[in-house]
Amino acid sequence: MLKKILTGAAIAALAVGLGACSSTRPADGGGDAAGASGDCNVGIAMPTRSLERWINDGEQLQKKLQDAGCTVDLQYADNKTDQQISQIQNQISGGAKILVIAAIDGSTLGPVLEEAKSQNATVIAYDRLINGSENVDYYATFDNYKVGTLQGQYIEEQLGLKDGKGPFNLEPFAGSPDDNNAKFFFAGAWDVLQPYVEKGQLVVPSGKSPANDDAWASIGIQGWASDKAQAEMDNRLSSFYGDGKKVNVVLSPNDSLAIGIEASLKSAGYTAGADYPIITGQDADKANVKAILDGLQSMTVWKDTRALGDRVFTMIQEIKDGKEVEVNDTETYDNGKKVVPSYLLTPEVVVKDDVQSKLIDSGFLKASDVGL
Repeated sequence: MLKKILTGAAIAALAVGLGACSSTRPADGGGDAAGASGDCNVGIAMPTRSLERWINDGEQLQKKLQDAGCTVDLQYADNKTDQQISQIQNQISGGAKILVIAAIDGSTLGPVLEEAKSQNATVIAYDRLINGSENVDYYATFDNYKVGTLQGQYIEEQLGLKDGKGPFNLEPFAGSPDDNNAKFFFAGAWDVLQPYVEKGQLVVPSGKSPANDDAWASIGIQGWASDKAQAEMDNRLSSFYGDGKKVNVVLSPNDSLAIGIEASLKSAGYTAGADYPIITGQDADKANVKAILDGLQSMTVWKDTRALGDRVFTMIQEIKDGKEVEVNDTETYDNGKKVVPSYLLTPEVVVKDDVQSKLIDSGFLKASDVGL
C-alpha cells in the first residue's frame, strides 16, 4: 500500500512561544496583510473561493482566531500558485508569526517558506501537505488514505464484489496531479478495487485503469475542475459506451468532480433509478448532498471541516502558549525533506439516510440548503 511506503524519520516540531494580541482584522479578509500589534499574528492562505469548502474553512478559522484576540489575514488565491506565494510573502512582511497554508501546489513553496523561517514564523500545512521543504512544522488533515478506502469499500459492498458478483463497468477518476492528497485518496480506493479489476469483476472499458497506486496521476483531473471532469466523462461515454453498454460505477474522489460526472451522465440520458451508476464523492458540498437526496449521487465522504478548524485553532493556541503541539502521526507524511508531524482526523460516509442525522442535525448544513 502507498501508505505503508511513505516512511522516514520523524523530526521534532518547532514550538514558538507567542504572546496575546489585541487587534483584529475585518471579517472580509481582504486587502494587505495586517501589521502585528503583538505576536498572535496569523496568516491564512487558502487556495480558492471556487470550492465551497475552502470558503467555509477559511472564514470559520478566521472568526475563531479573531474572537481569541488575534490579528488574522485571510487570503484566497484563485487557484494561482504565483498569487498564493505573493500573498504569503505579504503576510510574512506584515509580521505573521504563524502561517496556515492550504497549498495550491505543495511543491512550489520552498523559497517563500525560507522567508518564513528567517522571520521565525511557524508553518502549519492545512489539509494539503507542503512538499520539498524542511520548513513545514506541522500538518493538520483528515486521514486521506481512509477517505479513499471508504469510497472503495462502499463500491465493494454495494456491488457484492466480495461475493464474487460481476462483471461491472467501472470508470475511475483521480484528483488534481498537483495536490498531494489526491494520491492518498486514489491509493485508498484502488487498494480495495484493483484486485477486482484483476479478477475481471470490475471492467474499465475506457482503459483508464492505472496499473498501480503510483500511476494515479494518469487519470487525474487538473485543479479538481468540474468542467474538466465533465469533458473527460463525455469523452469516455462517446468513445467506449456505444451499442447499449452502460456505466455501472464511477469512482469520483470528491464532490466537485462528481458534479461534472453527473452532468455528463445526464447529457447522455442517464436518469435516477435502479440502473443509475454508483457514484462516490467527498466533502458533503450542498449541491452534492442534494444530488444524493435526488438519487444522482450514491454517497459522499464527509470531513467535518469545523473539526479541522478546531484542531488548527488548538495548535495555534499551543504554539502561542509555548506548549508542546499535540500530533497523532509521526510516520506517514514524508514531504521529501522530513516526516511532518501530523494530526489526522477521521472521515465518515454519508448516504441518503444519513443526511438529516449527520449533516443537518449537527449544524453542518441547513435543511434549506439541500431542499428539505
